[in-house]
Amino acid sequence: MSREPVPGGSAPPGPPPRRRPRWGRRLLVVLLVLLLLLLGYGVAGYFWAGSRLHTTAALADHPGRPAPGKGTNWLLVGSDSRSRLTPAQRSRLHVGGEHGRNTDTLMVLHHGPGGTRLISLPRDSYVRIPGHGRGKINSAFALGGPRLLTRTVEGATGLRLDHYAEISFLGFTEVVDALGGVRLCLPRGGLHDSRSGADFGPGCRTMDGAQALAYVRARYTDPEGDLGRVRRQRQLVGAVSGKALSLGVLLSPWRQLPFAGACLDALTVDSGTGVPALARLAQQTRDLSAGKGATRTVPVAGQTAVAGVGDVVLWDGPAARELFGALADGRTPPGS
Repeated sequence: MSREPVPGGSAPPGPPPRRRPRWGRRLLVVLLVLLLLLLGYGVAGYFWAGSRLHTTAALADHPGRPAPGKGTNWLLVGSDSRSRLTPAQRSRLHVGGEHGRNTDTLMVLHHGPGGTRLISLPRDSYVRIPGHGRGKINSAFALGGPRLLTRTVEGATGLRLDHYAEISFLGFTEVVDALGGVRLCLPRGGLHDSRSGADFGPGCRTMDGAQALAYVRARYTDPEGDLGRVRRQRQLVGAVSGKALSLGVLLSPWRQLPFAGACLDALTVDSGTGVPALARLAQQTRDLSAGKGATRTVPVAGQTAVAGVGDVVLWDGPAARELFGALADGRTPPGS
C-alpha cells in the first residue's frame, strides 16, 4: 500500500541510504601496505646482503677442465684458518696455534634432475694435485689456495664446479650461535676427543658453536677416523640448514637478520656467486634435512700410509667414477 504525501507537507522520510561496507577497502589498504613493506624489505635485504659478500677468484678455465654437466655443483669448504682467532679463542675452540691453511671439510653439493646429493670428500683423500704430484686433497688449499683446490677437485671427480663457498672456524661458530645452537643426537657411547674438545655423552642435546665445532672436528678417538668425521659433518649441515629455514627463524626478524649477517660475514664465495645463488644453496641444503635428497661419502677402497705423506684414504676408482659420472649425466647414482 503506497503512502500518499500529506497536503501542504513533505513526503515521509524513507529508509536511510545503505552505506557500503568499508572493510573491503580497509583490507585492500592493509594488504597493499604489507606488500610494499615486504617488497621494500626484500629489495633492501638483497642489496644489504650483496654488499657484505666476500668473494675470491676460486674458479677458472684450465686445460682439460670437465665440461658442464646436467645440474649445478658447489664445492663447500671448511677452512682451518686461524688468522682471525685470538689466543683465547684458539684455546676455547681447541684449534691450536698452527699457521697452516688447509681444509677440514670438503663436500660437493650437486643439484640436478635426480635431486640433491651431498658427497663428502675425506680430507686425507690421496689424489693428484696439479703441479705437485699426488698428495692429500686438503693440502691443495695450502699449496695454491681456492683456485688450486677447485682444480684438484674437478680433476679427481670429473665434475665441473659452478660455485665455491668457504667458511672458517670462527665463522662457523658464529653462524651456529646466531641460530641459538643446533640440536644433534649422539649414539651409544657418545663422543670424547680431548684434541678437539668433544666431550659428549649419548643422546640428543643442543650444541652451541664451540661445541658443534668440537663435534665435527673429532677424529682421533673415532674408530672410523676421517670417515666417521665426514658423516658428522653432513649431519651438522642438515641440522643447521633445517633450523635456519624453520618457521621459527624465518618468521622472526630478530633471529633471521643476525643469522644472515653471521653467514655473510663467515662465507667467502667465488666471484661469480651472488645472493640468488646463495638462496638456492640454502633451499638445496634444506631439501637434504627434509629427506628430499641423499648424502654419502665418496666410495673408499681403504686407508694406508704413504711415505712422506702420512695416513691417506684411497678411493674406489671405478665406483667413484660411476658415482660422479651419473651426477654429471643427470642420472641417479647407483646405490641411492
